[in-house]
Amino acid sequence: MEVNIHEAKTHLSRLLERVAMGEEVVIAKAGKPVAKLVPLDNRPKRRFLGSAKGDFIVPDDFNDPLPKEIEDLFWE
Repeated sequence: MEVNIHEAKTHLSRLLERVAMGEEVVIAKAGKPVAKLVPLDNRPKRRFLGSAKGDFIVPDDFNDPLPKEIEDLFWE
């Protein structure tokens, strides 16, 4: 559905109801599309424990103190 800016301002509540039901609304200025109202996916994305396994390796010295020259950069 495409509406002009004046119509969008006048009927914003109605347009948002239609968007909430899954419809996309394009707002145009002088017949040229400038914006699109689309429904948001409010469901959080599922995360799976261990899904990044093998993508990276944590080095054995990860928790070791920083070298003196790097540590000095942060504490000067």
